[in-house]
Amino acid sequence: MPVLKLQSLWSVTAPPGPVCTPLSGEQRAQAVVIGAGYTGLSAALHLAEAGREVLVVEAADIGERASGINGGQVIPGVKPDPDLLERLLGPYAGGRLVATTGTGPDLVFDLIARHGIECEPRRAGWIQPATSEAALEQLGRRVEQWLRRGAPVSLLSRGEVLQLTGSALYCGGLLDRRGGTVQPLAYVRGLAHAVLRAGGRIHTHSPALRLGRRAGTWSIDTPQGSVSAPVVIIATDAYTDAVNEQLRRTMVPVPSFQVATAPIPAELRSTILPEGQAASDTWHLLRYFRLDASGRLVLGARGTFGQSPHLRDVQYHYRAVHEIYPQLKGIAFEYHWGGMVAMTQDQLPHLHELAPGLLAGLGYNGRGVAMATVMGRLLARRALGAQVEELGFPVSPVVPLPFHALSGVGARAMIQYLRFIDGVARVGGRLRTRVPFRV
Repeated sequence: MPVLKLQSLWSVTAPPGPVCTPLSGEQRAQAVVIGAGYTGLSAALHLAEAGREVLVVEAADIGERASGINGGQVIPGVKPDPDLLERLLGPYAGGRLVATTGTGPDLVFDLIARHGIECEPRRAGWIQPATSEAALEQLGRRVEQWLRRGAPVSLLSRGEVLQLTGSALYCGGLLDRRGGTVQPLAYVRGLAHAVLRAGGRIHTHSPALRLGRRAGTWSIDTPQGSVSAPVVIIATDAYTDAVNEQLRRTMVPVPSFQVATAPIPAELRSTILPEGQAASDTWHLLRYFRLDASGRLVLGARGTFGQSPHLRDVQYHYRAVHEIYPQLKGIAFEYHWGGMVAMTQDQLPHLHELAPGLLAGLGYNGRGVAMATVMGRLLARRALGAQVEELGFPVSPVVPLPFHALSGVGARAMIQYLRFIDGVARVGGRLRTRVPFRV
């Protein structure tokens, strides 16, 4: 079986990022950020705009990891529903978290406008198509909860989902008009340019090897240099490594893989997501899909843990595209790529204060474009001296997952199990459609 050539669609279509060099020598700053993804660059940008001397170290190149290879869906909120968050955290803290995370797309599109970021932004909304009547009932409850909070969310009928997506697969859905899409690599590169224009410094190919504290100052060693600062922000999400072992053990990196078709012919393209929304369905292993600016269908789902996937490893994605859009059979798949997503046990992102002057934010559970941008601003505000009560987001203790060493094995098994039960449900749905139950 041949090994697939991995190439991201976004790497071919994004404007170039800034040219940055590795950190060298001994340097100082008022704040150091580890990680040049959405979280780290949002934090650095907000710190630089507040007049702080900020330096960012990045292990790879800008956008080489999750922030540059995700699906580019700008989704408001977090996975748990608003009422559940208020029950878990209390009406005040839970309500503030709901409000803070719900405005994530506002921040993303505001930064894009203010800094002139060329990233194909489109704010047409986000659709959550229902894969079953039970899922549609749950979406109805979700819509009701958001409407009580003034959000522009509505429940869609089967016909409305068909009209908005061009797929007859779904029985209804949710439309959240706060959402949208960006070219994710272009967005993160644009944030990097904005940080540099604001006076920040960015050093790529500079992994943080050691983190230590001496006389009230944090120091970070990289292969060719070091930097010291009173404040350090760790913004490495699924790529958090042993520089902070406890933090690494609070989440499980899970693979997400995407495919992109060749540009769809214009006549056919006009029937698929004609108003430009992105979509993420309600299967246990959800499939997320959208069109890019050139009319390619981009679809992602949980993927393989292997570094070099074979053709058989992406057949699931091909089948998903053809199940959702049978009319696309015969159109070639031109791009294949993947990366890691940080999943947390409670499905919530976490803001941690690990020690005085040492902050971290991670765990976006597949909603990183908006949420990581928000997290960066929260981390910057805390670093600038905002009280915890002012953030509108809880600062949580670091609680490593039990048996974390086995989490990779468990994630593999869970992906296969969920893929199996989704497959059984799809077969059952087709059978019910063909042979209605009669009493």
